[in-house]
Amino acid sequence: MPPLLSVRNLSVHFKVATAKKWAWSSFATLKAVNGVSFDLEEGRTVGIVGESGCGKSTLVRSIVGLEALSDGEVYFEGRKIDYSNINHKHDPFARMQMIFQDPMSSLNPRMTVGETVTEPLRSLFPHLSADEIRQKTYDMLERVGIAKSHVNRYSHEFSGGQCQRIGIARALICEPKLLICDEPVSALDVSVQAQIINLLKRLQKEMGLSLIFVAHDLAVVQHISDNIAVLYAGMMMEYGKSDDVIQSPQHPYTKALLSAVPVPNPRVKILSQILTGELPSPLHLPQGCPFEKLCPIASDHCKKVKPDLEGHSHKVACHNYTSADPVT
Repeated sequence: MPPLLSVRNLSVHFKVATAKKWAWSSFATLKAVNGVSFDLEEGRTVGIVGESGCGKSTLVRSIVGLEALSDGEVYFEGRKIDYSNINHKHDPFARMQMIFQDPMSSLNPRMTVGETVTEPLRSLFPHLSADEIRQKTYDMLERVGIAKSHVNRYSHEFSGGQCQRIGIARALICEPKLLICDEPVSALDVSVQAQIINLLKRLQKEMGLSLIFVAHDLAVVQHISDNIAVLYAGMMMEYGKSDDVIQSPQHPYTKALLSAVPVPNPRVKILSQILTGELPSPLHLPQGCPFEKLCPIASDHCKKVKPDLEGHSHKVACHNYTSADPVT
């Protein structure tokens, strides 16, 4: 059985003016995503982590057609997606939904909660009657923890966590197969983050959802993800099962991310991986490994040759690790 989603060598590049936008201005290529590949099985979750500007949001936005692909292919339910003729009202995009980082700005302030949640139903299922739409809206709001008596309220009358619940209800009202979460908890308090994560896990189990979960916080990603992909400068540096990546990181960049995670117990020794060096410009990426200038174990070979993502269940893009899997 093929995976629900297959991403193959996906790249997203932008043309950026290097000076003022006159007719004679020169342009450079900003390589936001560079050859990313992964699979997502039904009912599973892939977590995507990395620092700001590494291409996480661009990657997931390109999957749903919000950013144009420069190269690569995406397969959904075994069929290649045709991005040359995008219609978000029809398959497969109707079965892909997305929730965003800022719950307040992702909701239309001129629409009530009821209008916000029912809008996808009216657009994608015009044959439904008013009573059917109303009942589906009430049911979904209650599933995410919003009372149906609040359907006539506006988004400014809710807290950030409640607005994110409304955004989740809007995304799931049409019962999609894939839910893409673009940093859905980064703007929320820690206690509210836990509530939203637990809500997503419960809804995933109840509705058979597959998730792509984007975040900065490795602890949050580990809690919800089956597999973790680590991105740096638009390139996947490490990919594997959640526990393997967290407990046995292989790439120096993954180790650096883990060393930045605060540990509440001062007696617990954490991994120390301090990075020194110059950050690469996405407009002028090096010929070899993009992490080479910051890597504590880089060699001359790293400067000249870009590493491939190698391994089986635990993959690493590093010349110093031919495979993260044990040799049998």
